[in-house]
Amino acid sequence: MRLSVSHETTYHYEDQVRASIQYLRLTPHDSERQQVLSWQLTLPRPVRAQVDPFGNILHVLTMDEPHEAIIIGARGQVEIDEKREAEHESQSPLPFLRFTRLTEPDEAIRAFAAKQCRKRKDRSALIDLMHALNQHITYTPGSTEVDTSAVQAFAGRAGVCQDHTHAFLACARSLGIPARYASGYLYSEDSEHLASHAWAEAWIDDAWYSFDVTNELAIPERHLKLAVGLDYLDACPVRGMRRGGGSEQMHAKVLVSPMVDAPKIMMQAQHQ
Repeated sequence: MRLSVSHETTYHYEDQVRASIQYLRLTPHDSERQQVLSWQLTLPRPVRAQVDPFGNILHVLTMDEPHEAIIIGARGQVEIDEKREAEHESQSPLPFLRFTRLTEPDEAIRAFAAKQCRKRKDRSALIDLMHALNQHITYTPGSTEVDTSAVQAFAGRAGVCQDHTHAFLACARSLGIPARYASGYLYSEDSEHLASHAWAEAWIDDAWYSFDVTNELAIPERHLKLAVGLDYLDACPVRGMRRGGGSEQMHAKVLVSPMVDAPKIMMQAQHQ
Protein backbone atom coordinates (compact mmCIF):
# COMPACT_ATOMS: atom_id res chain seq x y z
CA MET A 1 0.00 0.00 0.00
CA ARG A 2 1.18 3.49 -0.85
CA LEU A 3 0.09 6.19 1.58
CA SER A 4 0.03 9.91 0.97
CA VAL A 5 0.34 12.17 4.03
CA SER A 6 -0.22 15.88 4.53
CA HIS A 7 0.31 17.23 8.04
CA GLU A 8 0.18 20.88 9.06
CA THR A 9 0.52 22.20 12.61
CA THR A 10 -0.06 25.87 13.45
CA TYR A 11 0.77 27.50 16.78
CA HIS A 12 -0.77 30.87 17.64
CA TYR A 13 0.29 32.74 20.77
CA GLU A 14 -1.59 35.28 22.87
CA ASP A 15 1.48 37.53 23.11
CA GLN A 16 4.71 37.80 21.20
CA VAL A 17 7.12 34.91 21.74
CA ARG A 18 10.68 36.17 22.32
CA ALA A 19 12.34 32.92 21.25
CA SER A 20 11.39 29.29 20.71
CA ILE A 21 12.84 25.92 19.79
CA GLN A 22 10.95 23.02 18.24
CA TYR A 23 12.20 19.44 18.04
CA LEU A 24 10.62 17.86 14.95
CA ARG A 25 10.43 14.11 14.37
CA LEU A 26 8.21 14.46 11.33
CA THR A 27 10.31 12.61 8.75
CA PRO A 28 10.06 8.83 8.28
CA HIS A 29 13.04 6.74 7.20
CA ASP A 30 13.36 3.60 5.09
CA SER A 31 13.07 0.24 6.83
CA GLU A 32 12.09 -3.34 6.09
CA ARG A 33 8.45 -2.28 6.33
CA GLN A 34 8.39 1.08 4.60
CA GLN A 35 10.08 2.88 1.73
CA VAL A 36 9.93 6.67 1.57
CA LEU A 37 9.07 7.66 -2.00
CA SER A 38 9.09 11.41 -1.33
CA TRP A 39 8.98 13.64 1.75
CA GLN A 40 9.44 17.31 2.52
CA LEU A 41 9.04 19.68 5.44
CA THR A 42 7.77 23.24 5.09
CA LEU A 43 9.31 25.36 7.85
CA PRO A 44 9.78 29.08 8.58
CA ARG A 45 13.50 28.69 7.83
CA PRO A 46 15.92 26.06 6.45
CA VAL A 47 16.85 23.37 8.99
CA ARG A 48 19.41 20.57 8.72
CA ALA A 49 18.44 16.97 9.39
CA GLN A 50 20.26 14.97 12.04
CA VAL A 51 19.83 11.57 13.67
CA ASP A 52 18.90 11.25 17.35
CA PRO A 53 20.13 8.47 19.70
CA PHE A 54 17.18 6.25 18.75
CA GLY A 55 17.87 6.49 15.02
CA ASN A 56 15.05 8.94 14.31
CA ILE A 57 15.43 11.74 11.76
CA LEU A 58 15.39 14.95 13.81
CA HIS A 59 15.10 18.60 12.78
CA VAL A 60 15.62 21.37 15.33
CA LEU A 61 13.81 24.60 14.45
CA THR A 62 15.14 27.62 16.37
CA MET A 63 13.35 30.96 16.19
CA ASP A 64 15.48 33.70 17.80
CA GLU A 65 13.41 36.66 16.65
CA PRO A 66 10.01 37.66 18.15
CA HIS A 67 7.03 35.86 16.58
CA GLU A 68 3.31 35.35 17.20
CA ALA A 69 2.78 32.14 15.21
CA ILE A 70 4.63 29.12 13.80
CA ILE A 71 3.45 26.95 10.91
CA ILE A 72 5.06 23.52 10.48
CA GLY A 73 4.20 21.39 7.46
CA ALA A 74 5.11 17.86 6.36
CA ARG A 75 3.98 15.96 3.30
CA GLY A 76 5.03 12.97 1.27
CA GLN A 77 4.38 9.45 0.03
CA VAL A 78 5.50 6.17 1.59
CA GLU A 79 5.12 2.59 0.41
CA ILE A 80 4.11 0.12 3.13
CA ASP A 81 4.82 -3.62 3.00
CA GLU A 82 1.49 -4.86 4.38
CA LYS A 83 2.65 -8.48 4.65
CA ARG A 84 5.70 -7.87 6.84
CA GLU A 85 4.92 -8.50 10.50
CA ALA A 86 8.32 -7.72 12.05
CA GLU A 87 11.38 -5.56 11.57
CA HIS A 88 15.00 -6.51 12.24
CA GLU A 89 17.59 -4.04 13.51
CA SER A 90 21.26 -4.34 14.42
CA GLN A 91 21.06 -2.07 17.48
CA SER A 92 20.63 -3.69 20.89
CA PRO A 93 17.04 -3.66 22.22
CA LEU A 94 18.22 -3.62 25.84
CA PRO A 95 17.88 0.18 26.31
CA PHE A 96 14.14 -0.31 25.85
CA LEU A 97 13.92 -2.22 29.10
CA ARG A 98 14.38 1.06 30.95
CA PHE A 99 11.40 2.62 32.71
CA THR A 100 10.62 6.33 32.50
CA ARG A 101 8.29 8.54 34.53
CA LEU A 102 5.56 7.92 31.97
CA THR A 103 6.08 4.14 31.83
CA GLU A 104 7.05 3.21 35.41
CA PRO A 105 4.68 0.41 36.54
CA ASP A 106 3.08 0.16 39.96
CA GLU A 107 2.02 -3.06 41.65
CA ALA A 108 -1.37 -3.01 39.90
CA ILE A 109 0.23 -2.89 36.46
CA ARG A 110 2.80 -5.56 37.34
CA ALA A 111 0.05 -7.85 38.60
CA PHE A 112 -2.09 -7.20 35.52
CA ALA A 113 0.80 -8.06 33.18
CA ALA A 114 1.66 -11.21 35.10
CA LYS A 115 -1.97 -12.35 35.12
CA GLN A 116 -2.46 -11.83 31.38
CA CYS A 117 0.83 -13.38 30.26
CA ARG A 118 1.19 -16.12 32.91
CA LYS A 119 4.98 -16.38 32.62
CA ARG A 120 4.79 -16.48 28.81
CA LYS A 121 7.03 -14.06 26.94
CA ASP A 122 6.03 -14.83 23.38
CA ARG A 123 3.98 -12.95 20.81
CA SER A 124 0.72 -14.67 21.69
CA ALA A 125 1.11 -13.55 25.30
CA LEU A 126 1.59 -9.93 24.24
CA ILE A 127 -1.41 -10.14 21.91
CA ASP A 128 -3.47 -11.28 24.90
CA LEU A 129 -2.04 -8.37 26.88
CA MET A 130 -2.93 -5.95 24.08
CA HIS A 131 -6.57 -7.07 24.06
CA ALA A 132 -6.81 -6.96 27.85
CA LEU A 133 -5.44 -3.40 28.00
CA ASN A 134 -7.89 -2.29 25.34
CA GLN A 135 -10.71 -3.54 27.53
CA HIS A 136 -9.26 -2.09 30.73
CA ILE A 137 -8.46 1.41 29.40
CA THR A 138 -11.45 2.74 27.47
CA TYR A 139 -10.59 4.97 24.52
CA THR A 140 -11.82 8.37 25.73
CA PRO A 141 -10.52 11.52 23.96
CA GLY A 142 -9.89 14.39 26.35
CA SER A 143 -9.65 12.18 29.43
CA THR A 144 -5.87 12.56 29.82
CA GLU A 145 -3.05 15.01 29.14
CA VAL A 146 0.30 14.62 27.36
CA ASP A 147 2.03 14.16 30.73
CA THR A 148 -0.39 11.50 32.02
CA SER A 149 1.56 8.43 33.13
CA ALA A 150 0.76 4.77 32.53
CA VAL A 151 -0.12 4.38 36.22
CA GLN A 152 -2.60 7.27 36.08
CA ALA A 153 -4.29 6.09 32.88
CA PHE A 154 -4.44 2.50 34.12
CA ALA A 155 -5.99 3.56 37.43
CA GLY A 156 -8.45 5.91 35.69
CA ARG A 157 -9.34 3.25 33.10
CA ALA A 158 -9.59 5.87 30.33
CA GLY A 159 -7.19 7.36 27.83
CA VAL A 160 -6.10 7.65 24.21
CA CYS A 161 -3.53 5.88 22.02
CA GLN A 162 -0.64 7.49 23.92
CA ASP A 163 -1.95 6.08 27.21
CA HIS A 164 -2.62 2.66 25.73
CA THR A 165 0.96 2.59 24.48
CA HIS A 166 2.49 3.73 27.77
CA ALA A 167 0.52 1.09 29.67
CA PHE A 168 1.67 -1.63 27.25
CA LEU A 169 5.29 -0.52 27.64
CA ALA A 170 4.99 -0.57 31.42
CA CYS A 171 3.55 -4.09 31.33
CA ALA A 172 6.02 -5.51 28.79
CA ARG A 173 9.08 -4.05 30.50
CA SER A 174 7.87 -5.32 33.87
CA LEU A 175 8.03 -8.80 32.30
CA GLY A 176 11.59 -8.23 31.09
CA ILE A 177 10.57 -7.71 27.44
CA PRO A 178 12.16 -4.72 25.64
CA ALA A 179 9.41 -2.46 24.31
CA ARG A 180 9.36 0.96 22.68
CA TYR A 181 6.97 3.77 21.80
CA ALA A 182 6.24 4.34 18.10
CA SER A 183 4.67 7.47 16.65
CA GLY A 184 3.38 7.99 13.15
CA TYR A 185 0.27 7.80 11.04
CA LEU A 186 -2.50 5.26 10.60
CA TYR A 187 -4.77 5.01 7.59
CA SER A 188 -8.20 3.69 8.50
CA GLU A 189 -11.69 3.85 7.07
CA ASP A 190 -12.92 4.18 10.64
CA SER A 191 -12.92 7.89 11.48
CA GLU A 192 -12.74 7.24 15.25
CA HIS A 193 -9.04 6.34 15.35
CA LEU A 194 -7.01 7.64 12.44
CA ALA A 195 -4.21 9.84 11.13
CA SER A 196 -1.72 10.85 13.86
CA HIS A 197 -1.25 7.76 16.00
CA ALA A 198 0.90 5.92 18.54
CA TRP A 199 1.49 2.22 19.15
CA ALA A 200 4.01 -0.07 20.82
CA GLU A 201 6.73 -2.36 19.50
CA ALA A 202 8.17 -5.27 21.48
CA TRP A 203 11.37 -7.25 20.89
CA ILE A 204 10.48 -10.91 20.43
CA ASP A 205 12.40 -13.62 18.56
CA ASP A 206 15.14 -11.15 17.59
CA ALA A 207 12.78 -8.72 15.86
CA TRP A 208 10.44 -5.82 16.61
CA TYR A 209 6.71 -6.68 16.50
CA SER A 210 3.95 -4.08 16.61
CA PHE A 211 1.07 -3.94 19.10
CA ASP A 212 -1.58 -1.29 18.48
CA VAL A 213 -3.63 -1.46 21.68
CA THR A 214 -6.13 1.20 20.62
CA ASN A 215 -7.17 -0.68 17.48
CA GLU A 216 -6.25 -4.18 18.74
CA LEU A 217 -3.94 -4.75 15.77
CA ALA A 218 -0.82 -6.93 15.93
CA ILE A 219 0.02 -6.50 12.23
CA PRO A 220 0.93 -2.92 11.18
CA GLU A 221 -0.64 -3.10 7.72
CA ARG A 222 -1.53 0.57 7.49
CA HIS A 223 0.89 2.12 9.97
CA LEU A 224 3.48 4.64 8.76
CA LYS A 225 6.20 5.05 11.39
CA LEU A 226 7.89 8.38 12.08
CA ALA A 227 9.90 7.81 15.25
CA VAL A 228 10.53 5.53 18.22
CA GLY A 229 11.65 6.10 21.81
CA LEU A 230 11.28 5.13 25.44
CA ASP A 231 7.99 7.05 25.63
CA TYR A 232 5.97 9.88 24.09
CA LEU A 233 8.57 12.52 24.94
CA ASP A 234 11.22 10.75 22.84
CA ALA A 235 9.07 10.07 19.79
CA CYS A 236 6.34 12.73 19.54
CA PRO A 237 6.28 14.50 16.13
CA VAL A 238 6.59 18.03 17.57
CA ARG A 239 7.96 19.04 20.96
CA GLY A 240 9.10 22.53 21.86
CA MET A 241 9.96 25.20 24.39
CA ARG A 242 9.51 28.98 24.27
CA ARG A 243 10.07 32.21 26.17
CA GLY A 244 7.01 34.41 26.45
CA GLY A 245 3.88 34.23 24.35
CA GLY A 246 1.24 33.76 27.02
CA SER A 247 -1.42 31.15 26.25
CA GLU A 248 -1.04 28.97 23.17
CA GLN A 249 -3.53 27.71 20.60
CA MET A 250 -2.52 24.73 18.46
CA HIS A 251 -4.38 23.64 15.35
CA ALA A 252 -3.31 20.43 13.59
CA LYS A 253 -4.65 19.14 10.29
CA VAL A 254 -3.68 15.67 9.12
CA LEU A 255 -4.72 14.00 5.87
CA VAL A 256 -3.79 10.35 5.27
CA SER A 257 -4.99 8.60 2.12
CA PRO A 258 -4.04 5.65 -0.07
CA MET A 259 -2.59 6.58 -3.43
CA VAL A 260 -5.55 5.09 -5.32
CA ASP A 261 -9.00 6.32 -6.28
CA ALA A 262 -10.36 5.96 -2.76
CA PRO A 263 -12.11 8.45 -0.48
CA LYS A 264 -9.74 10.64 1.47
CA ILE A 265 -10.01 10.86 5.23
CA MET A 266 -9.27 14.04 7.14
CA MET A 267 -8.87 14.64 10.83
CA GLN A 268 -8.72 18.05 12.44
CA ALA A 269 -7.81 18.61 16.07
CA GLN A 270 -7.85 21.84 18.01
CA HIS A 271 -6.33 22.41 21.43
CA GLN A 272 -6.31 25.53 23.54
